[in-house]
Amino acid sequence: MKYSFPPNFTLLFKERLERFQKMEANPELIKGALEYYKDKPADFINDFCITYDPRNVAQALPTLMPFHIFPRQRDLIEFFTDCLFSRESGLVEKCRDMGATWIAVGFSVWLFIFHDGASIGWGSRKEALVDKIGDPDSIFEKIRMTLDYLPIWIKPKGFDSQKHTSYMKIINPENGATITGEAGDNIGRGGRKLIYFKDESAHYERPDRIEAALGDNTDVQIDISSVHGTGNVFHRRRMAGIIYNQESGITEIGKGNTQVFIMDWRDHPAKNQEWYDRRRAKAEREGLIHIFNQEVDRDYSSAVEGTLIPGAWVRAAIDAHIKLKFKAEGKSRAGFDPFDEGMDAHALIFSKGSVLTYAEEWHTGDTGQATRKVVSLCKQKGVNHLQYDSIGIGAGVKSESNRLKEKNQIKKAFKVIPFNSGKKVQFPSEYIYEPTPNCPSDELPPMNKDFYKNLKAQAGWQLRLRFERTYKAVTQGEEYDTDTMISIPSTLPYKSQLENELSQPTYKHDPAGKIIINKTPEGTKSPNLFDATVMSTFEIQVFDPNTNDIMGGPGGDKIKRLAA
Repeated sequence: MKYSFPPNFTLLFKERLERFQKMEANPELIKGALEYYKDKPADFINDFCITYDPRNVAQALPTLMPFHIFPRQRDLIEFFTDCLFSRESGLVEKCRDMGATWIAVGFSVWLFIFHDGASIGWGSRKEALVDKIGDPDSIFEKIRMTLDYLPIWIKPKGFDSQKHTSYMKIINPENGATITGEAGDNIGRGGRKLIYFKDESAHYERPDRIEAALGDNTDVQIDISSVHGTGNVFHRRRMAGIIYNQESGITEIGKGNTQVFIMDWRDHPAKNQEWYDRRRAKAEREGLIHIFNQEVDRDYSSAVEGTLIPGAWVRAAIDAHIKLKFKAEGKSRAGFDPFDEGMDAHALIFSKGSVLTYAEEWHTGDTGQATRKVVSLCKQKGVNHLQYDSIGIGAGVKSESNRLKEKNQIKKAFKVIPFNSGKKVQFPSEYIYEPTPNCPSDELPPMNKDFYKNLKAQAGWQLRLRFERTYKAVTQGEEYDTDTMISIPSTLPYKSQLENELSQPTYKHDPAGKIIINKTPEGTKSPNLFDATVMSTFEIQVFDPNTNDIMGGPGGDKIKRLAA
């Protein structure tokens, strides 16, 4: 049946029954079906598995339903398959109520039936969440229900639910496959596993103990959870991972990296903007907006104090140029953050005026190779102003760009500007924002030199102000010069990763009261796309000896050099 929503459950049940009856009457069809479904987990789940939702009673719908997987759920099954056969771990970051656990249950049953000797592990923070007889909210009751509703000819030969299903353990008497469960600190203590699912793993009380146990238990650990703040193991693994088959275009598992699969509320066919607005308004009325931000918007920083750019501001900036009807006009700039060491990555952001126009992150190539790639992309996209992180390994960018200039592979108009975030602030005696006319002296805003600790704080705070203005313009109708705002197109590559990185840095005041920024709070990795965005939107002041001018500055203005 072609996918449609909401599905006609009566028709789905009818089609299943007719299909099963045909198979039962023809042993050759059964033989062919068993061969077909052996390597088709998505079709197996869609054609044989069930799901359960007691909320359907209020809508006069059946509480027990045949699975009718929607497209993003099919992608999730492919993700599990790729992780399994590539022997790499995965993480599912999800909005609540996406059916991810039911999909993982169906995948476990598929392995249990078709793969001889498969050992599947399941864990959660409490025993009652793993197994509670008669409670379909528990994982093992979901598995039992799925097995109970399979036709007899696809169940393992000799399988007896009374004999082969027990507390936190299910055995396949035909091929020796098992599904076992554990809870709390005991997760991972039960021996080797082909694959191990950790449900709601962001909410574990002592996750580090579990990681120590699971390290030698399985090669394929799948963490499934809604978000729950920063710094925990789930968050650290998410930030260190690589987004799978999303805006990044990655379609193959990368060796040695946790693969991250994102299930956004927009991926669910039952959720639309009206649903989102209604739920958000309710959360605001009840003072629970931080919970809504975590569980619906997947905002790790919603409960973190001192977030530089709150997640709500970032979300408001998605397609802000469309919402506020302004165009990508003005100077085109590139920000390039070359990788430092280990599992770090090169990151590149292009902007035109107030609109981000391109994003990319990659893990291969030395600084010279990366610089050549960046220069080539700048040529393709007509960008003549490149700022790069010049600290440490970034010094190689200047060397390579100079070599390219000597070979006439870079035009003279192409500016390559070092960005040293540890330097002093620009325009130290200027106010951090323009004071109102006739402002009393005791109400003047602070000067840059008194407000920012260094250039990193100044540039990061200016990016914060762009997002704040955009948020107020989008949500409150306030008016600002569009050159001082920012927009992230919904089609921008790496959009989801950029959203997370933008809300990772925090800020505080030093003993002198100056703003300092921490880009890597405990348990996080360097936010490369954030750094590239800062460099793409904050122009460094540089002296041009050819014109005797100082170019650039916080607003990208040209300022005549003062006579000595």
